[in-house]
Amino acid sequence: MAILCDCSSVQKGRFFDNQAFHFQTLRAINDVRADGAESGEILETIKHIKEGDTDSWYLAWKRTGNAVLQKAEQYTDPKSRGNALLRAHNYLRTAEFFMDPADPQRESVYKKSTDAFYKGLNTLGVKYEHIKVPYGNHSLNANYFPGPAGSENKPLIVFVGGFDSVLEELYFFIAHNAYERGYSVLTYEGPGQGEVIRKQNLPFTHEWEKPTKAVMDTFLKNHKKHDKIVLVGMSFGGYLGPRAAAFDERFDGLVAYDVGYDFGAVAENATPGIAIWLQKHEFYKTVEFLASVKARFSSTFSWGMKNARWTFNTQDSNETLNAFRKFTLEGVADKIKQDVLILAGAKDHFIPLNQVETFQKNLKNARSVKTIIYDEEFGGAEHCQLGASTLWQADFFEWIKRFESNNSNLNK
Repeated sequence: MAILCDCSSVQKGRFFDNQAFHFQTLRAINDVRADGAESGEILETIKHIKEGDTDSWYLAWKRTGNAVLQKAEQYTDPKSRGNALLRAHNYLRTAEFFMDPADPQRESVYKKSTDAFYKGLNTLGVKYEHIKVPYGNHSLNANYFPGPAGSENKPLIVFVGGFDSVLEELYFFIAHNAYERGYSVLTYEGPGQGEVIRKQNLPFTHEWEKPTKAVMDTFLKNHKKHDKIVLVGMSFGGYLGPRAAAFDERFDGLVAYDVGYDFGAVAENATPGIAIWLQKHEFYKTVEFLASVKARFSSTFSWGMKNARWTFNTQDSNETLNAFRKFTLEGVADKIKQDVLILAGAKDHFIPLNQVETFQKNLKNARSVKTIIYDEEFGGAEHCQLGASTLWQADFFEWIKRFESNNSNLNK
């Protein structure tokens, strides 16, 4: 029997009262502009989701993903078929999102989602190159989307995701719309992300300059270097990108989308306050008990805890909190010499807004610093401006255009 959500109690302007469900719905609908979603399909899907119930979330999105996939197989027009495949990818990615990392069904949902994505690109005739990057005993993944004629004279955009990203979704965040503006884009995933964590079990590293160097070294062996290269880090990438840029002078510009100065503070903010005190006084078993209690009553906290332990390869809350604390730009930000664009949402539920000012103060050696904070008026106040992709992209492409005229005063 279908589970219909009771939307009568949901606040106006929201899909769910549950912030995680609301935000992930925004994430799915965010891809409409890039042909990766249809608003009607999404609105019909969430009718079948019970507030805070991850099982109904999975079933509803899986059903929609499979239905759109079936439609794709019936279309003979390449545009219709390709777009349906991309939408199916997005819906199946969304279905997988809240699944337990140990769920045996998770791998098959992920595979079906990624298969639909590449099949969709191929059907549409989108030019791309999938690159395997050697990384010690492992390998990383990158997708290169060459721009149209003349793109070689524009900056190369390098884009990395965050705490729960998959490589494929980065196409919708930047590559599709960058091509329309004449840019080439290199997207990549490193340890802790996408296929790298799912298939190779390689966890995050706070030394993000290492996987980024491997990606850039491999890419530049076979591709002509653009005169300018801009690195964009999304979400948790708001730490990852700046960390990499601090140690790699090949990048001329850096975008923290959104700001991510100190993820230890972010993790502590999500943890019961008494638990932080208990951890500092080494009452680790009590900390674990409190975390398990909160997880029982909060699907958001439960997901975050499981995802962190999976992607950091930690065993308990004490290890996980300590792992997060390594992801700080304290002592690193002053090594960043590039032109920097900082983006932030006024109502970001992950990252406190005060991290913007802290980041700015510590960018002592950056060539220029420009900061944009989005409020609710234009719908960009959420983390990474989800639901308002045209908003942040308009500002980003205005900012990056100045590289083309070699105008280094980018903070105007």
